[in-house]
Amino acid sequence: MTKVGANATGEGTGPDGIGGQVAVVTGASRGLGHDLALAFAKAGAVVAVGARRTPDVAELARQIEADGGQAFALELDVSRAESARQAAQAVVERCGRIDILVNNAGLGFNHDALDVTEDDWDTIMDVNLRGLFFTTQAMARPMVSRGYGRVVNIGSQAGIVGIPRHAVYSASKGGVAMLTKVLALEWAACGVTVNTLAPTFIRTPGTAERLDDPAFAAQILADIPVGRFGTTADVAAAALFLASPGAGLITGVTLPVDGGWTAR
Repeated sequence: MTKVGANATGEGTGPDGIGGQVAVVTGASRGLGHDLALAFAKAGAVVAVGARRTPDVAELARQIEADGGQAFALELDVSRAESARQAAQAVVERCGRIDILVNNAGLGFNHDALDVTEDDWDTIMDVNLRGLFFTTQAMARPMVSRGYGRVVNIGSQAGIVGIPRHAVYSASKGGVAMLTKVLALEWAACGVTVNTLAPTFIRTPGTAERLDDPAFAAQILADIPVGRFGTTADVAAAALFLASPGAGLITGVTLPVDGGWTAR
């Protein structure tokens, strides 16, 4: 069993209280999820880095360990509820508990609404909404039983405001925002908070090609009052706060990390 240091009330070490807590990060093989796993490890958490295939995150886990952190690769295909249940069991067997779940895994692609197929709808919903729910259900069971936990969902500004050609994606992220409210109400008395972050366009290796297009960049930046794209560090800072013991009075909230886009 991996040695962990947070006590039964979730109080960890370090200035943010994350140190020693057990954090599961889904979709950690690349981009935002990869950097969220690094951020939680740097804050002192024991990080289960989740991906559909453990080889996809094995190097990330090794990197964290080499830097003095604690991490392990976790097979977790969020589109399959049984995979989520098995992953939750594996984390509890290894670490004794789950303190934090960061639901980062997600899909997104653009379609005109008239061109959306049933397969398009099912593919996105199976990961972004159905998958998120059943992953949360599996990981939250031991949290609820223990009386402490933090769930941080990665939503999108597209779940708050309409964005053309994002009908299915926006519907999935809007669903996450409402699901967050319901789960927060159900689990509040159990010491488990549930919140969502709603980022704007975040620069990652996967988005760089679009964001480096001058015409596209100008169009998007015109809608971001602070005048810049988001970074994975922006999202990680907000996630670490919502996952901390100090955020215990915050639940059921969708917090934009969008430079003011949704304030218009």
